[in-house]
Amino acid sequence: QVQLVESGGGSVQAGGSLRLSCEASGVTYSSYCMGWFRQAPGKEREQIASIDRDDSTYYVDSVKGRFTISKSNAKDTVYLQMNSLKPEDTAMYYCTLAKWCHFLQGGHWGQGTQVTVSS
Repeated sequence: QVQLVESGGGSVQAGGSLRLSCEASGVTYSSYCMGWFRQAPGKEREQIASIDRDDSTYYVDSVKGRFTISKSNAKDTVYLQMNSLKPEDTAMYYCTLAKWCHFLQGGHWGQGTQVTVSS
């Protein structure tokens, strides 16, 4: 079975940086897409970034220029480098995996890691 384990969350002051990691195991797909979602209490879940099998990337406008998604050569680990963090970035961050990027929301999900940005 597919398992995704996130790490790297924590508390940071505005303007600081964090790097989230997501390690996948039990993946049987020959190729796949991985991405990140986030959700704050009382807010709708939103897709933040994704990276496809060809290394093409997607970012939501609110994080462009600040966040960078990348993956290992083995393609079993995805990272989210978050710079210039803002209080508005405070949320639970989730890693997802699916055969296609368009299906990430309905794919496999990790347990989430909390990111808190103080002003």
